[in-house]
Amino acid sequence: MTDASNSKASLGRAIHAITGKWGWFVALGVGELILGGIASANLMAASLASVLVIGATMLAAGVFQIVHAFSVRGLRGFLLWLLAGIVYGAAGAVMLYNPILASFTLSLAACAFLAAAGLIRIWAGFHMRPAAGWRWIVAAGVLTVGVSVMLFATWPAIGLWLLGAMLVVDLIFQGWGFIAFGLTLRSRASRHPAQPATV
Repeated sequence: MTDASNSKASLGRAIHAITGKWGWFVALGVGELILGGIASANLMAASLASVLVIGATMLAAGVFQIVHAFSVRGLRGFLLWLLAGIVYGAAGAVMLYNPILASFTLSLAACAFLAAAGLIRIWAGFHMRPAAGWRWIVAAGVLTVGVSVMLFATWPAIGLWLLGAMLVVDLIFQGWGFIAFGLTLRSRASRHPAQPATV
């Protein structure tokens, strides 16, 4: 019981410590909403920007993996690390060299992952029977598969805007989430100005 009480008190102190920073969370949320609005004005540019960021990240990660491979050259996994770094870095370089082709490829991969996620939800829903709510999980899976089928049907036309649309949706939802979190912290601060928050 002592450990549980200590961890509860620690969590309460951590919440109290960030309560005074509520304005930063609101500002971050507003900033993300503004960026989402800017990105929504040109989904193609947002898609290409996403591809360039992903490509640069993959190229950097590939270089780090190659450097890591040479740092463990005496170990058994040297060739595996080296090959993984070369493949990862080459994929990033291709994305930077031809971001339009990469946008088409990544949008197709996103459709495939969406379809897989929907099928997994359907499977999980049926395996939850007879627990209450299993039909909702199946329905969510069917809806996800339906969206993926619709996106597959419109590919490759969606290739130039899908990633941008996903970025816009992510920025907007994150923005509202940070704003709501910040305002909740502000409300907590006004109710408990002196003592640490308890959970």
